[in-house]
Order: sequence, then C-alpha cells, then structure tokens
Amino acid sequence: MMRARIQRALSPLLGILLFLQSGLVVTGGAVRLTGSGLGCPTWPECTHGSYVPVPHQAQGQLHAWIEFGNRLLTFVLILSSIAVLVAVIYLRRRDIRALAIGQLLGIFAQIPMGGITVLTHLNPIPVAGHFLISIILIAAGTSLYERRQLKFASVPPVEIHHWLFARVHIILASLVIVVGTIVTGSGPNAGDISAPRFHIRIQTIAWLHAALVIALMVLSIAFYLRAPKNSLLKRRIAIFGAISMAQGAIGFVQFYQGLPELLVAIHLLGVTLVWISAWRIHLAAK
Repeated sequence: MMRARIQRALSPLLGILLFLQSGLVVTGGAVRLTGSGLGCPTWPECTHGSYVPVPHQAQGQLHAWIEFGNRLLTFVLILSSIAVLVAVIYLRRRDIRALAIGQLLGIFAQIPMGGITVLTHLNPIPVAGHFLISIILIAAGTSLYERRQLKFASVPPVEIHHWLFARVHIILASLVIVVGTIVTGSGPNAGDISAPRFHIRIQTIAWLHAALVIALMVLSIAFYLRAPKNSLLKRRIAIFGAISMAQGAIGFVQFYQGLPELLVAIHLLGVTLVWISAWRIHLAAK
C-alpha cells in the first residue's frame, strides 16, 4: 500500500521539482530586473547581524524582500529534492537515483554561488554561472520527469543521423543560452546600478546571439524535415520550433524597444521553456 502511494506521488513530486527549478530562474530574473540584486547586501546574512531584512535598512524593504524571497525559494527546492530522493530510494529506482542525488547536490552548489554573486557585488561572471547551474539542473530535472515511469512505450530505434542532428541541436541551443548570458551581462539590467558589466558593446554581442538563434532555427527546420513521419521526435521538434519562434519575436521586440523590464522577464521565462523543449528533443533521440 505504502509503495503504491509513493509510486503515485513520484510524478507530481518530480513535476514540482522541475517547476521550482524553472521558477528559480524566473525569480532570479525578477531580482535583477527590479534592481534588487543587493537588496540583501551581504551573505549568508541578509544584513550584518540579521538573516532576514530589517526595518529601515538602506536598501529599502521592497528590494530586500524580493532578494530574500529568492533566497527562500532555495530552501523550498532543497525540501522538494529531498522528497524526490527519498521516494526514489524507497522505490529502489536505481535508474534515476544518480539524477535525484545530482538535483540535491546541484541545489547545494547554488548556495555558495549565490554568495559569491552577492559578495562580488553582482559581477556578471558569477551571475552567469548562477544562471547556468540552474540550466543544468533544469535539464536533469527534465530527464528525471521523462523517466518517471517504470515501463516505457515501445518506440522505433533512432537512426544515427538523427542522433547526430540531436547532438548538434542541443550543443547549439546551449551556445545560444551561454551567449545570452553575455548579452545580459553587457546590458542595463544588472540587478543594481553599481553592478559591474562586461566591457562588450551590447549591439555586437546581441547580433552574435541573434545569429546563433537563426542558425538554431535553420537546423531545427532541417531536423524536422529529416525526422520520421508521425514520430515522437518530429512532434517535439515542432513544439520546439513554435516556442522558439515566439521567443525570437520577443527577443527582437525587446532589443529594439530598449530592453523594457516586462519583455525581458517574459524572454527569461521563454529561455526556460525553449531549453526544456530542446532537452526533450535530445532525450527522444538518445
């Protein structure tokens, strides 16, 4: 009875974990876009002598609580990952145990990275690293969720050229995201007015980012045309294409509108959706 209950609970637990991992990216974006990156100016404390925001601190209550709320989400993620790990161990799911352990360890790795980000006054390198760790954890969380069932439907084997397409596709998607962090580190949304920036002309790096996006879209179209008809792989490429087109349109508009905060926030949400979609293509072609 207990085993059956935990088995039924595994899917929602994995879904919640993936949702929270994605949510951490969005809330981190909210911290940056509202200029709240140093709302808690020290670490591990929020302010000297207090782990929580205090009244009348120089950074202001709104900025302090936005930053502190993002820190609190990490603890919720820890609890969620522990629940997943306990369920996986109890069910003796050795096939996903390493992924479940990796989620917990990755979340703990985010804690000192967050501290480095604050203590370096939002230097764009640790800020980018903080984000990219989340991207890795989202990929692992997606793998966990995909492999949640004990039995898998019988699907035709993937041909080697489809596998190669998928590898190039996920590498190019990764490059798009990495260069996107450099765009962010060169732009105005630093998280604090005093935060350092990359000394790169934003127009130059933004155009490089756009060129990689175009290359990814061209590759996706070619991949779609080569994928087997009515296959899981073809459906996932189509989903990726739709999400990416919407994401590209938002990116184009936000750049020429001067990077308004709301559009940047939507674009950041889109990054997580594009990445999950790209990783699901990678999994379907393995």
